[in-house]
Amino acid sequence: MQRRTFIRSTALTAAGLTLLRNQTFAGFFDPAWKIKMLNDKIGVFTEKGGTIAFLLSKKGIVVVDAQFADTAPHLIEELKKKNSKFHFLINTHHHSDHTAGNIAFKGIVRKVVAHENSYTNQKAVAVKSKTEDKQLYPGRTFDENGWYRNMGDEEIQTYYFGQGHTNGDAIIHFENSNIAHMGDLVFNRRFPFIDRSAGASVKSWIKVLHKTDQTFDNSTQFIFGHSANGYDITGNIQDIRAFKDYLEKLWAFGEAEIKAGKSKADFIKNKSIPGVIEWKGDGIDRSLDAVYDELMEM
Repeated sequence: MQRRTFIRSTALTAAGLTLLRNQTFAGFFDPAWKIKMLNDKIGVFTEKGGTIAFLLSKKGIVVVDAQFADTAPHLIEELKKKNSKFHFLINTHHHSDHTAGNIAFKGIVRKVVAHENSYTNQKAVAVKSKTEDKQLYPGRTFDENGWYRNMGDEEIQTYYFGQGHTNGDAIIHFENSNIAHMGDLVFNRRFPFIDRSAGASVKSWIKVLHKTDQTFDNSTQFIFGHSANGYDITGNIQDIRAFKDYLEKLWAFGEAEIKAGKSKADFIKNKSIPGVIEWKGDGIDRSLDAVYDELMEM
């Protein structure tokens, strides 16, 4: 297995931001954003919105997700210090905290790639909100068969396992490094947003995570779209299983409460889900609201 080099994040001022001698990025904390390398060629960028991943390849740069139009340029400027050739921008799904920054890559990246439903959703939302002039849509889409590209010493494979957080969520796997970006298919110990307006399904999401567990292994490092305070945006197969367990308990709780005659108004007043310990804080109502509606439609 390729040796992974983890670089400790350290506080630096903007004037002191430099690259390490070995030409990997130094992890750093800024008042707003940071970069952390997961090995010598793949890193993550966080500021606001969904976690961005990037690949530094001799053939060019690949970026996964783009956050917002005012945050993406921070990453772009740092990546340009390594290579001015941007090959692909891949979107895990259409939500604005993952695609609004696409526009910053206009004229820079060769192609934007996403699942076909992600493209459809992005366009529909933009038309409705009259923000099409602020979009850079995918120019290449894929279906359940996924999309593959060789990038020299790294191979990229995308997977689509069905409805989850939306109906267009893709997993992006850097095969040689065995690092997979899950997008918002995993909210690490944070109550998830379940976007039923874009085809989300709790029942199907459980199956998606089961398929993920079958596809990857104990050595896979996963990148998550979001995490709760005190939890990381990266993790392992156990974190995938933990989130699947959360959704299973959410589904079972909804079934039991509906069978007992609980109204939606009373159901969403719950402050906890039986058997769920690690998911805490605000946002539980989003899960309760979504699962109740889905169950009532069955």
